[in-house]
Amino acid sequence: MAHLLGAEGLHLEYPTRVVFDSVTLGINDGDRIGIVGRNGDGKSSLLRMLMGAQSPDAGRVTRRGGLRVGMLTQEDSLDPAATVGYSVVGDAADHEWASDSRVRDVIAGLVSDLPWDATIGTLSGGQRRRVALAALLTGEWDVIGLDEPTNHLDIEGISWLARHLNTRWSRGSGGLLIITHDRWFLDEISTSTWEVHDRIVEPFEGGYAAYVLQRVERDRQNAAVEAKRQNLMRKELAWLRRGAPARTSKPKFRIDAANQLIEDVPPVRDSISLTKLATARLGKDVVDVIDAGVTFGDKVVLEDITWRIGPGERTGILGANGAGKSTLLNLIAGTLAPTSGRIKRGKTVELAVLDQQFSQLAEIESDRVREVLARTKTLVNVDGKDLTPAQLLERLGFSREHLSARVGDLSGGQRRRLQLLLILLAEPNVLILDEPTNDVDTDMLAAMEDLLDSWPGTLIVVSHDRYLLERVTDQQYAIWNHRLRHLPGGVDEYLRIAGGGESNPAPDSPLSANAATAAEDSSEGSSLTGRELRDAQKELAALERRIEKLTEQAAKARTGLADLDQSDYALLNAEMVKITALEDEATALEERWLELSDLVG
Repeated sequence: MAHLLGAEGLHLEYPTRVVFDSVTLGINDGDRIGIVGRNGDGKSSLLRMLMGAQSPDAGRVTRRGGLRVGMLTQEDSLDPAATVGYSVVGDAADHEWASDSRVRDVIAGLVSDLPWDATIGTLSGGQRRRVALAALLTGEWDVIGLDEPTNHLDIEGISWLARHLNTRWSRGSGGLLIITHDRWFLDEISTSTWEVHDRIVEPFEGGYAAYVLQRVERDRQNAAVEAKRQNLMRKELAWLRRGAPARTSKPKFRIDAANQLIEDVPPVRDSISLTKLATARLGKDVVDVIDAGVTFGDKVVLEDITWRIGPGERTGILGANGAGKSTLLNLIAGTLAPTSGRIKRGKTVELAVLDQQFSQLAEIESDRVREVLARTKTLVNVDGKDLTPAQLLERLGFSREHLSARVGDLSGGQRRRLQLLLILLAEPNVLILDEPTNDVDTDMLAAMEDLLDSWPGTLIVVSHDRYLLERVTDQQYAIWNHRLRHLPGGVDEYLRIAGGGESNPAPDSPLSANAATAAEDSSEGSSLTGRELRDAQKELAALERRIEKLTEQAAKARTGLADLDQSDYALLNAEMVKITALEDEATALEERWLELSDLVG
């Protein structure tokens, strides 16, 4: 594969700390790299240095001659006076951009609901973000860097973006770097993962699921130091293997390795015990939404909603932006009265809401974290253990020095974790989470999910993070055409419904005239005949056997190195050449396996 850009000996230092120290890495044609790590460890700084937007204090970034690089940052750099159309396609004539199927696909996927002649200054933050992403994706680039591209996108938008990037940046067609906390998106896009931590960048093969497997293996080797993180990631791996059918399309030898690592890990949740505890705390009556509807003036938001929420129920709510998810949550929480129908709540219900506005922290902005904890309960039971609030906060990623910080000085991710802690310490028995993943990195999401696994109560989650929804809830509903619709098939069923053409672009969107053409283009593609499918499946099975054999041979040969004469350098070198050849052949066959797996589906 052709080399695109590389970094040699990168060093980056701020007045209070060193962010990177002698980092060397490279990007080749066809690489799709997900960048993960704790908030503040330098993910965005690394991306800016590689994209040329920030200079390192030492070291250098080299690029292939004529390389075209584009980047989506988290900052809003659009001209408020420009129109949507000009921001996306510039001054190109309609027939020029409309004749390009790739540009039409981007506009249909991201901005078809926006008026083409609306000015940027009149748009919401989420709409501006989509315009900026569309403007980048319509350009011609060899390498693009995306910093949190899924922010402000709903589940349909995230699914479309994954399909678009997988098609546009297919094997051998440029390089892609992505910073994201959306683990489903990361797993769907990435062919490799870089973890930024402790001044280094550590590479892993594959997407999020493969990264978790390899990280568990790494943590096993450092069990004494990384005991807490190891157990948490092994639990995460157990869920990936047992609870996510979409992630089972891996070579058999990788599945066997994962199963060996988690053979002693219990299921992530004991649903029966949690339901019993929830029933004991709540009784049989929780919240009943009966024939409820909400209208604002002439606008119908919800109608004929009937939902009897039971004790211990763990439900995810899906829906496009503006569909009425927050309105439904407000009905359940009692902060909004229905226009029609009624809401009935059980007498024992103690309800709490983790909202997007940090409302629990509004009155304690000037207090120090230590002072806030001192006013709360002294002990809380988690997984059968009594923990102090400080211990629970440490479990959520706070260090001891953060206890002296003022609440108003905390980062967004730290405020989100403190907000969750205060809610859990209040011991509600019905918990509503409204976009809980905002500002939280992947490690802290795993820690948050670990706490929720043992929380005995009714849980309702609204989130565009597909991974979180599938991980912490047992069933999903969607708000569709103002009504509540159960989804036995989960997120996949919702995406099938959403992809059925029931939503239309804005009347003055440029795609309203080209929608049929764009849909026709998006449906193009080849399918295998029955014979070709059988041949591909046979080859897949043969490849799995061959890869497993090569892997065993290479592992056995590496073990045998210890029995050789360590002073015979010629013999050792010859053996290493054989081992390298075995591993290279296995890697090449894995690439062929992945190609066939995509074809077979």
